[in-house]
Amino acid sequence: MTAMSLLIPDEILHASRLSERELKVEITAMLFEKEELTPGQASRLAAMGRLEFQHLLASRRGPLHSDVADFKQDLETLGELGPL
Repeated sequence: MTAMSLLIPDEILHASRLSERELKVEITAMLFEKEELTPGQASRLAAMGRLEFQHLLASRRGPLHSDVADFKQDLETLGELGPL
């Protein structure tokens, strides 16, 4: 598994009026809502448990995708992660 680092200038972070963690969660929620990430991928990127991420989306009235394709993708992701 490879990882990518993303540098966001302090001035942009400051202008957003969000903490680094909040900005990461916002970006993750947007990608999930655009159906670019599965629930498992989104919760991992947001550094939240899946249930916690679903609660966040529910509080925003965002979509809570959970169909067979999402489930299969989550199983694949868990397989790639190996034992926790």
